[in-house]
Amino acid sequence: MKSWSGRSGLAKVDVYTRVTAYLLMWCAVFALALLLLTRPVRHEAPLLLVVVAPLLNLANGILCHRFLRRAMDVYLRPGTALGPREVLPAAAAAAATTGAVLAEAATADLTGLLPGMLGGALVPFFTGHCLLFPVRTVVLHQALLGAVLLAAVPLTGRSAGPTLATVLTVCLTTGWLAVTIRLSLWVLRVLFELREARDVQARLAVAEERLRFGRDLHDILGRNLSVIALKSELAVQLARRERPEAVDQMIEVQRIAQESQREVRDVVRGYREADLRVELEGARGVLDAAGIDCAVDVPGLVLPDAVQAALGWVVRETTTNVLRHGDARHCAIAVREEPGAVLLTVENDGVAGEKGTPAPGGRAGSGPGAGAGSGLAGLRERLAAVGGTLEAGPGEGGTFRVTARVPVSADRPRTRAEVAP
Repeated sequence: MKSWSGRSGLAKVDVYTRVTAYLLMWCAVFALALLLLTRPVRHEAPLLLVVVAPLLNLANGILCHRFLRRAMDVYLRPGTALGPREVLPAAAAAAATTGAVLAEAATADLTGLLPGMLGGALVPFFTGHCLLFPVRTVVLHQALLGAVLLAAVPLTGRSAGPTLATVLTVCLTTGWLAVTIRLSLWVLRVLFELREARDVQARLAVAEERLRFGRDLHDILGRNLSVIALKSELAVQLARRERPEAVDQMIEVQRIAQESQREVRDVVRGYREADLRVELEGARGVLDAAGIDCAVDVPGLVLPDAVQAALGWVVRETTTNVLRHGDARHCAIAVREEPGAVLLTVENDGVAGEKGTPAPGGRAGSGPGAGAGSGLAGLRERLAAVGGTLEAGPGEGGTFRVTARVPVSADRPRTRAEVAP
């Protein structure tokens, strides 16, 4: 289970909202349990009710807890529903507890305690009930509850004034609770819908990029392949007639094929290139969204395109590993200049479990670049193409550090600070 600091913002809101709902429900159960232990109940109510009422209250809390959990899941996932088998046990427990309270009120002097006792019996059920029905239906059920109480409370020997006060207090309590729980879960559902919309947008962006890439390949290869097919057919016809022009046509086919190969390489190279500035901003945004504090320290270096692309791939791969492995809370990315080289470091915490056991990535010291996976091999190949090196290993204070060093010639473009007069 992730620690609180390791959860995303949405996960924290989810946990907070659910725990708050559970606390409200169990506070009602606990309050009724205390009221059932007061002197009037213990000394004036029948012994059977004194013993049975607390047991019914406990069963009411347990069954309504399960009911509330399922009701929240149903509310947050539209399209699902609860069956009668999941609703009726909680409703029966609430009704039985309420009946026990009314029976005690008929045999003992519970003046001033009855509104709180009835509220404690009914609140656990109505905590989940308000999430299962439309607002109008919930209001209607609250009105029906008031009507039932108006008919039942006088049976305990109370006059019209205390009865009306008791009913109003109970209805206001359950109504306030319904509004509070409903609004809290509504906010949480909106946040879930926003996350789903963002995921859909990301998938659409990927699909659009795939279509663009396919369209570019079609535009490049479609025309050239058609010309190659036509010229090859013409060369065959000329060769059958033993015409010397067949050689010229095949030379033209060869030239078009080589040109197509070059154009495809240009498209793929542009598609796969990584820009250092874009990758740094993307890493900061992704890590912040995952609840990981990301500090980026990059001076105004002007680097060759090949060096920027290689370092951009290092940032992309290490960011992915920070998210996948360990339980990081902080990550620092820095780019600095050394004599004849540029140094990129990515360092994060949360890389090992208790007593040095492997972190949740499945490898000891999981972190950016931990292990000899294909990601590290690919990064070393990209850096080797520009004469660079990659190092990965434990850092100071139980962190994990990835260091990429790329040589830069003396006649490279200078920094903005150096160019300024």
